[in-house]
Amino acid sequence: MTSAVRTLLLALVLLVLAVPAAVNAQGGPPEGKADKAQTTEVQILGLNDFHGNLEPPAGSGGRIGALTDIDPGPGTNLQCVEPTCYLAGGIEYLATHVRELEKTNPNSVFVSAGDLIGATPLLSALFHDEPTIEGFNAMGLDFNGVGNHEFDEGIDELLRMQNGGCHPVDGCLDGDGFAGSDFQFLAANVKYKSNGETIFPPYAIKKFKGGIEIAFVGMTLEGTPSIVSPGGISTVDFFDEADSVNALVPVLKRQGVETIVVLLHEGGTTTNSQGVGTVAAINECNALSGALPPIVERMDDEIDVVVTGHTNWAVNCVVDGKIVTGAAHQGRLVTDIDLTISRATKDVVSAKVNNHIVTRTVAKAPDLTALIAKYQTIAAPIANRVIGRITADITRATTPAGESALGDVIADAQLDATKAADRGAAVVAFMNPGGIRADLIYAGSPAGEGDGNVTYGEMFSVQPFGNSMVTMTLTGAQIERLLEEQFAGCTLPSARVLQVSVGFTYTWKLSGPVCDKVDPATIKIGTTTVSPTASYRVTVNSFLAEGGDSFPILVQGTNRLGGEVDTDALERYIATNSPVAPGPRNRITQVP
Repeated sequence: MTSAVRTLLLALVLLVLAVPAAVNAQGGPPEGKADKAQTTEVQILGLNDFHGNLEPPAGSGGRIGALTDIDPGPGTNLQCVEPTCYLAGGIEYLATHVRELEKTNPNSVFVSAGDLIGATPLLSALFHDEPTIEGFNAMGLDFNGVGNHEFDEGIDELLRMQNGGCHPVDGCLDGDGFAGSDFQFLAANVKYKSNGETIFPPYAIKKFKGGIEIAFVGMTLEGTPSIVSPGGISTVDFFDEADSVNALVPVLKRQGVETIVVLLHEGGTTTNSQGVGTVAAINECNALSGALPPIVERMDDEIDVVVTGHTNWAVNCVVDGKIVTGAAHQGRLVTDIDLTISRATKDVVSAKVNNHIVTRTVAKAPDLTALIAKYQTIAAPIANRVIGRITADITRATTPAGESALGDVIADAQLDATKAADRGAAVVAFMNPGGIRADLIYAGSPAGEGDGNVTYGEMFSVQPFGNSMVTMTLTGAQIERLLEEQFAGCTLPSARVLQVSVGFTYTWKLSGPVCDKVDPATIKIGTTTVSPTASYRVTVNSFLAEGGDSFPILVQGTNRLGGEVDTDALERYIATNSPVAPGPRNRITQVP
């Protein structure tokens, strides 16, 4: 693409972005800028981080916009009121929106930038995400660039998602087999160690009217090994994102491809509050930062569009002359990217982008309603079973020190499950905050279990990964190192404070040097200070035990004893200790 054409494209896209955002806003260049007879209009519909949310997501994860106080008298009565807030998401509505958008242009392609599956609610996870694959088959998804969560159950299971076949352990729980995905997974930067071949095709080329061809390159973030269980990905390597796509550009150019779209499961952050602060924010680009901009800037100038994910932000930006989009998460948005492509040069000559809200005011797609009903019928006896009670909401909200009430409860459940001598004799349990995916809410759900009751489905949504517990021996010095690895710059780019079980306390210093923020004298089990040279039995989940979330010190743990699945431990803890109160959030202390 010539510099003049790229400059024109940038100017036109910036014009689109300058249009005040509104629901289903239609921005773009003035009509007549390109000769319609000499161009092809292509519509790319993109999403990311769907995470198996077949049913409409609840709470803040199920809306776009800001809540309104509709009764400004004493107290508050906050509701999601159009047009400042829209209830959004749910695959039945998503299918309707996608199909209606596709009717506007016969040259449409539907793509995903990863995390289509993994970290999913019970309705999908109970069936190893087969329902989500089947749902997107029905919607006609064309391509999915792999994300980190596609690797949650390892390479072999991901290959099954593409190729089909019943689960090797659980079989086909719905009783009618599993054919795999009709759409193509793409993985340009994930290669087998044995032969250097990618696990899926690195790219796919889609042909459109007028001889137009668009290449779609899919990839996950290079840092995937630090956030998935290492055991399941031991046969592959993950490579730099920009280097991987740049190496493909000459390959695609030799095939006559001039328009290149990257489905990149990596993202950044803006000041848009994940697209839920205001409705307008979903189509604004305010101070884009994080891992994404440097990667896009290093990409070859021949790249036209980068559809992103991972950080769950709504993005509508131009970075280094490239269109950069993101559709928040959980199917609340679908990005409508309309490209005008010259049939003579095969280059993009104009573009407009709109993050379209997946409202719930449209008709449900009947085929997707039937899919959900099928799996709900099978799952209902399990999902709606009451396992115990809670006294109040138990949430992931953290103190300045990084401790949450729900984190306390989960860590206590894991310690309780492994403190007996025959189960590991653990004295402390650590839980990674990223593995806690939902809150426990006191108010009853539509299942009708009643206030304060906790169903299996609600509990499962809190911990959907199905990790087993591992008890190991660490020295006091290794425990201190584990605590240091929580903070930015030691092994992590940003802090991930582990949740700790009852009886374990420590203090960390906000202004402390990198890898030296924790005072060893404050690390205690009960009232006894942890000794650097003594040995302690520690419980973590299997993801952490293998070095996940960049806690490499845990790989050094010795005398390992595998335990039960973490969801089983949490279920038993709630049942045994009902009603369960929120954790006290007094175990981790932060000082200036």
